Amino acid sequence: MPSPPAESFVTGLVLGAGGSKRLGQPKQLLPYGDGTLLDHTIATARACGFDQLVVPIGGAAEEVRERVDFTGAEVVVNDSYGEGCSSSIAAALGAVNQRCEVLVLMLGDQPGVTPETVRALLAARGDAPLAVCRYDDGRGHPIAFHRRVFSQLADLHGDKGVWRLLDERAGDVVDVPVAGNIPLDVDTPEDYQAVLAAAGYTEVTA
Repeated sequence: MPSPPAESFVTGLVLGAGGSKRLGQPKQLLPYGDGTLLDHTIATARACGFDQLVVPIGGAAEEVRERVDFTGAEVVVNDSYGEGCSSSIAAALGAVNQRCEVLVLMLGDQPGVTPETVRALLAARGDAPLAVCRYDDGRGHPIAFHRRVFSQLADLHGDKGVWRLLDERAGDVVDVPVAGNIPLDVDTPEDYQAVLAAAGYTEVTA
């Protein structure tokens, strides 16, 4: 599979600031594999070989910082995390290296995403301003953004801002086919058990 041009500086952005309202406890710290849920997604991002990795945190920030391995990542605290994912993207953009050409957005509570998926997304993006994974059951993360749309990213609002941007710029979006359904993310205790089951882990009481 072809790689993105060597001169492209790619930043990975793992959203880890959720307040976990529906779960009742910090989902970032849920047991997953040998560590926590956020540990796993950050490890996946490290394996992608990004030139820079930025992780915004917010909910239970102090405990998350203490218990999660952020080696190789730049941590940004988003005090406005209650305003949705868009607030974390805006907070993180301030830490993104000025050389960054492409930003890859990943969810901190979606452990089923693999480095291979990220590489496929970057390889198929071409020079499009936006690229999104097209799974068997619809569009899902990760999503790639060229620096030409960073100013629009900074102006998004709420949890669905990214998807509204994709709709507004439909002609600029490349859909990258990815086999299988959209990887599960965690919002409720039931989601967590489903994620564990999908990974073949024994159930843990959340």
